[in-house]
Amino acid sequence: MSELPNSLEDAIAQAGAAIQAALADGQTKLQVELLFPELKLMPLAEQFLPFFQEYGDKLKVFFADAGAAGLARRDWADIEFKIEDIGTGRGSSAASKIQPEDEIFLFITPTSVEVNQLEKLCEIIDPRPLVILNPRLEDSGVVGIGYAARQTRDRFISTIESIYYLRPIFDEAAVMRSYPGLWEIWQAKDGEYEKIAELPRKPSGDEIDAILASQRQTTTSDSEQPANKPSVFRGLQRFIRALRN
Repeated sequence: MSELPNSLEDAIAQAGAAIQAALADGQTKLQVELLFPELKLMPLAEQFLPFFQEYGDKLKVFFADAGAAGLARRDWADIEFKIEDIGTGRGSSAASKIQPEDEIFLFITPTSVEVNQLEKLCEIIDPRPLVILNPRLEDSGVVGIGYAARQTRDRFISTIESIYYLRPIFDEAAVMRSYPGLWEIWQAKDGEYEKIAELPRKPSGDEIDAILASQRQTTTSDSEQPANKPSVFRGLQRFIRALRN
């Protein structure tokens, strides 16, 4: 039975357990999303590296662009694995970035801009496992995505298993999924979070709104707020501030 985490550290530990469970079940295209806008890319990615320690130099880590890959090479000390960028420019060969000895792959925050190259890389990687951390493949704010690219993106997204997902909804609710569990909606009640719904697939925004609205109608004291905010968001904000330092 899943529990809503009380800290970013707990959430990362849950995500690591979900990765291991999915790999053990033979899943090969995994996605992890911790959707907090304050999170910094590099510190978050670094905290996921221990989950792949057993692979040593058989792990390959991809960043969306050469700049981010260069920063990781500079800042991450004593690493065994190789760091690459996905590459979208001319002369970027997907095949040259994947070696036969590579066993598992971690992609850090790819966007819609890289989706064509990402799909080529994944075709070469298959059937070896890969994990995509905090992708922005559905980011509507990315410029230059035409109809054909959106079709490619949507087709590619449909092949990925979302094995860990955590997103707060203001201060009143959260959406979560931790493999192999169902999708869950949690709501703040009396200073704690209570699970109010389980669904077999990721709920849409309209579905979430409808579930929360139904719960509000059954609450006898809608105007009353708990004296203390639920601990999950206090804890997450504390760890987020720590990551900034």
